[in-house]
Amino acid sequence: MIDRKSEIAAARWDTQLNGTRVLYGAGALERLGELVAELGLRKVLLVSDDGVCAAGHVERARKALGAERVAWVDYDGVQPNPTSEHVEHAAQAGRDAAVDGIIALGGGSVMDCAKGANFILTQGGRMEDYWGYGKAKQPMLPSVGIPTTAGTGSEAQCFALITHPDTHAKMACGDPRARFRMVVLDPELTASAPRDVIAMTGMDAVSHAVESYVTRTRNPVAQAFAREAWQRLDAHFAGVLDGSADVTQRGSMLVGAHLAGAAIEHSMLGAAHACANPLTARFDVVHGAAVGLMLPATVRFNSAEVSALYDDLHRGSPADRRGVSLVDRVVELRSLAGLPARLRDCAITEDSLGDLADEAARQWTAGFNPRPVTETELRGLYEASF
Repeated sequence: MIDRKSEIAAARWDTQLNGTRVLYGAGALERLGELVAELGLRKVLLVSDDGVCAAGHVERARKALGAERVAWVDYDGVQPNPTSEHVEHAAQAGRDAAVDGIIALGGGSVMDCAKGANFILTQGGRMEDYWGYGKAKQPMLPSVGIPTTAGTGSEAQCFALITHPDTHAKMACGDPRARFRMVVLDPELTASAPRDVIAMTGMDAVSHAVESYVTRTRNPVAQAFAREAWQRLDAHFAGVLDGSADVTQRGSMLVGAHLAGAAIEHSMLGAAHACANPLTARFDVVHGAAVGLMLPATVRFNSAEVSALYDDLHRGSPADRRGVSLVDRVVELRSLAGLPARLRDCAITEDSLGDLADEAARQWTAGFNPRPVTETELRGLYEASF
């Protein structure tokens, strides 16, 4: 009989990336109590959501914590696109229990909510106070990020994307102190994700790799992360979608999503994300679908200036070896994921495009696009995607 602990140890790797310790391996969640104890934590806020609880992952995390006599308090009320109200509720749960650390177990919304709660617990005030970068003045609680989806890469970033409850604007609140101290990448956790979640989060990861590679603020570190991410995502997204991928292939997809998130830390994103956020805010289009709608038009638009960079990103990938261009591969992956191809298919009206372009021009990622965009160019992207 194979000893489970030996199997876990053999399957994992442990490294430092962007100042965060990253532990990878099938079954690595079972080491959570040990890892948290290494940080000196004795009582943690465990942030999750209903789906993660139903999949049994929260119970596994509790068992691992209990084995090391680490206490916890649950906050499982995270909703998609968490608002500052969700953040405050999570922070209050941690405040009432006097926790000394935070664990985020779930998808991107859970990661964002946990990082947001860390701001409020340690700095006070409201999330609106931290909209921007570098506004934290005090140390933050040690935190651990454990993604259950291969998508947002939020566990690799120091930004919390929190929705304003009144305006529905996406508030990007970033600070180096908010970065997770540890990240656990366990591909066994992604096996329970529903197909629609796999599709949405996978498309988001694809967009991160493609956009971060060409931004105005790109650098060799970002491009190395993005290139490796694209190779992994291109190779394994289809298999993860149709259920044919094994744990190793799911793990490669998970690592790809993480690296794409890490690339954002070094180069940011571009016009596809600038256009996607208003679609979510005004028409409730899920983020992965929204960015999938806008990415092909954005790549075509940017190709007038950075076509060589796109070719370099795509060179040697499985699709490239079949003679498929980068933009056509993005469209192909979107189709395999079953995501919408036109804005009109999402109940978006043509007369709303002007207002959408106005909002997109005010998104922070618009300024990082490699080809300059104003409201006029952004409206053109919406029209091309309509």
